[in-house]
Amino acid sequence: MKKPYIVGITGGSASGKTLFLDKLLHAFDSSQVCLISQDNYYKARNLQPLDNKGIYNFDTPHSIDFEEYAGDIRKIQAGETVFRQEYTFNNPNKTPKILEFKPAPVVVVEGIFVLYYPELANLLDLKVFIDAKEYIKLKRRIVRDKVERGYDLDDVLYRYEMHVMPTYEKYIEPFKHDADLIVPNNRGFEKALEVLKTFLKGKVS
Repeated sequence: MKKPYIVGITGGSASGKTLFLDKLLHAFDSSQVCLISQDNYYKARNLQPLDNKGIYNFDTPHSIDFEEYAGDIRKIQAGETVFRQEYTFNNPNKTPKILEFKPAPVVVVEGIFVLYYPELANLLDLKVFIDAKEYIKLKRRIVRDKVERGYDLDDVLYRYEMHVMPTYEKYIEPFKHDADLIVPNNRGFEKALEVLKTFLKGKVS
């Protein structure tokens, strides 16, 4: 099997990566693209760092098992299929599924820290950074965390101010200019999406 082309897609929390990915993947058959998300490589809750108030901080690089993440990507590169239990962010209303990651011509690696960890970043053939203004990201984060993860508004705002923003400034934004493609996503990303679709179509043909 030909070595897959690996695309890393990153950006700040709630920058719109998930919607961008959904629209990108919709343009391909499941056999053409494999998506492997950082969200499924969080360490167990008891291993998560605590902030000064004793609140779990899931928004630091220390929350992620990068060795397993990079290791599974290398397995897919080598033609192996990887199985992993879905991480549900402790949502009691969600039953975790067993996820299957199959080798494909294009592998999409997604997460806020994919450019931060060198062993992971060095596996990427193309680096894409989804960017958005802070007030837009905050609005999206409020909606997502209340609906999908069951957090109340005070909790969301506290985590954004004390966890998300410091992390973005220290571990994410400094790597923006390592990206090959920066996609502004304040009012939409359709033109950039079409460029990336066209480029990747050439990798699966």
